[in-house]
Amino acid sequence: MIFHCGHYQLDLSTPKVMGIVNVTPDSFSDGGQHASVQAAIAHGMRLVEEGADILDIGGESTRPGADPVSLEEELRRVIPVIEGLSNRVDVPISIDTYKPEVMKAAIAVGADIINDICALQEPGGLEIAAASNAGICLMHMQGTPQTMQAEPYYDNVVEEVNTFLLQRAEAALAAGIPRERIMLDPGFGFGKRSVHNIALLREMPSLCALGYPVLAGLSRKSVLGRITGNRVEDRIPASVAAAVVAAMKGARVLRVHDVRETKDALAVAATVL
Repeated sequence: MIFHCGHYQLDLSTPKVMGIVNVTPDSFSDGGQHASVQAAIAHGMRLVEEGADILDIGGESTRPGADPVSLEEELRRVIPVIEGLSNRVDVPISIDTYKPEVMKAAIAVGADIINDICALQEPGGLEIAAASNAGICLMHMQGTPQTMQAEPYYDNVVEEVNTFLLQRAEAALAAGIPRERIMLDPGFGFGKRSVHNIALLREMPSLCALGYPVLAGLSRKSVLGRITGNRVEDRIPASVAAAVVAAMKGARVLRVHDVRETKDALAVAATVL
């Protein structure tokens, strides 16, 4: 399975690790740690040294209850970081945004992937993605970051998430985005209770069976805290375990904070299994 994204063609026959670079003061796990341009660039370079296959740059926190960020502020945060990293690293750079204007500006300065929690539903998003050669990641979310954890409800979470993502993939195809540029993300923690997240992880092969590569983002999330009883800063072992399970269930890209630990665990699993 080859994922086409910008200037890159990623071989997903083995899982790839996407390192998270949050250029925000309020992300749930590492808010403020890399909020300056210089700190974010340095962090991205460090993640590549640790083995990151992709860097995901985000300028707006999407934790539950997070306040929206203006277009101007998001551009101010992410564009210099993407510019700086695109000249320093040789891995695909992803822009984590749902705003079409940010997508367009990010692609212009070197972004190779659009990672959209709204699955390109914002007006203009599909058109901007189709006009580029960027890979796209379509994510499922029930509600918005401000409301998604209030009362999430599903009759059948696996069936409903899979159906939504297939519909968004079909919309992308209809807009002229080639199949080899499309990836799906079930959106762990985005409008889901723990029982929903666990069901989606357990039944991930059904999403993989749709024929698109799947991204899994479980790193340090609250479902792991509920399972282990650990605070965010103490969830690294649980996050690594969740990433390995997701890979064993078929995920091809793992979005993580802890790159080195995840790469080591995947190497062991690949050698033994």
